Amino acid sequence: MKKLKNTLKSIISLIAIFAGINASAQTDYGYLVKVGDRAPDFETTTPDGTIVKLSDLRGKVVMLQFTASWCSVCRKEMPHIEADIWNKHKSNPDFALYGVDLDEPAEKVEAFAQQIPVSYPLLLDAKGEIFYQYAEKGAGVTRNVIIDKNGKIVFLTRLFKQEEFDQMKAVIEELLKK
Repeated sequence: MKKLKNTLKSIISLIAIFAGINASAQTDYGYLVKVGDRAPDFETTTPDGTIVKLSDLRGKVVMLQFTASWCSVCRKEMPHIEADIWNKHKSNPDFALYGVDLDEPAEKVEAFAQQIPVSYPLLLDAKGEIFYQYAEKGAGVTRNVIIDKNGKIVFLTRLFKQEEFDQMKAVIEELLKK
């Protein structure tokens, strides 16, 4: 009975989080995807050539952080992602985090990761083919997509807003409990 109550509390918490600012914000953020959609699949590499395919990550909670070295808001947000999300969950086999760098060569992406610094892996999106499956042409890059273990999008962010960032962290925590 106690386990059922805790499960119901978790579900209610998750619904409350999803119903917060995120639900109305997704239409204002220039996304082509929405909460509940299956995340568009892609295959790309890290700067060192490691191949990453999103559909191979099914069974994990996935965070995609769209970024670029020229983006000042990305530079502001990335240390928070590193400290508050990556360092906390990187050893969890049910979690994956990838920064997806828009339209920059491998050398620039590697230098960018060292400048911030971040240790979570960055992916190459040299022509924006990944980004433009998720967001409109001309939409800004500072955005995060949280994907559940079944490959469904459950949370979207845009820019760096502490309240929204805290909600995103709570969503990740809830998803990892399942």
